[in-house]
Amino acid sequence: MTACALRSLLRFLHATGIAERDLADAVPRVARWRLSGLPKALAAEQVQALRAACDPADLAGRRDLAVIACLHRLGLRCGEAAALRLEDIDWQAGTVTVRGKGNRTDRLPLPDVGEALVAYLTRARPATTARSVFVTAKAPVTGLGRSGISCIVGRAAKRAGLGTVHAHRLRHTTATATLNAGASLAEVAQLMRHAGPAATFVYAKTDQRRLGALARPWPAAGNTR
Repeated sequence: MTACALRSLLRFLHATGIAERDLADAVPRVARWRLSGLPKALAAEQVQALRAACDPADLAGRRDLAVIACLHRLGLRCGEAAALRLEDIDWQAGTVTVRGKGNRTDRLPLPDVGEALVAYLTRARPATTARSVFVTAKAPVTGLGRSGISCIVGRAAKRAGLGTVHAHRLRHTTATATLNAGASLAEVAQLMRHAGPAATFVYAKTDQRRLGALARPWPAAGNTR
């Protein structure tokens, strides 16, 4: 962004006659390699601290615990968690219907997430006609949006002393932990509901177990092979 701003300034100086020559092309392009980033997963103790920062005795705390459980255990995006409706949960089958990107619909199993949802829906969710699973804790009671879901994680992270933590890091945590536990990239892609394999390839760089087998020993003195 700094390079882009500098080029814009140089073009402005040339267009207004302050600079005799257009020097914008003198600013080199910044290389941005595809899949060069590294997903930032949370450690197990950090996830536990995030949960511990939510008070289960408080109505909003129970809601926040259920939100964090859905984001972490199911790998939901903020928009997917916000879009959950009461009729999407099939308690008899133990599944939840998730509406994701590109109008994609998936049915996922409810592991221990179900317990957190039951605690919230039966003892903490305000009485409202809204069909959204997650709603505001105070009146006027309406369904939480994407930003509201994200803010829940951000506030819990600050209370836990973790600094700035965005909700999507819980999704990265789920994918990374699943891959490190021995799952294949195809299985992670299915869990994360990726539209294509390219979105999953970046997690290959976090597979510590398999990457360890590729690591070569550091050359010792006198050994250059």
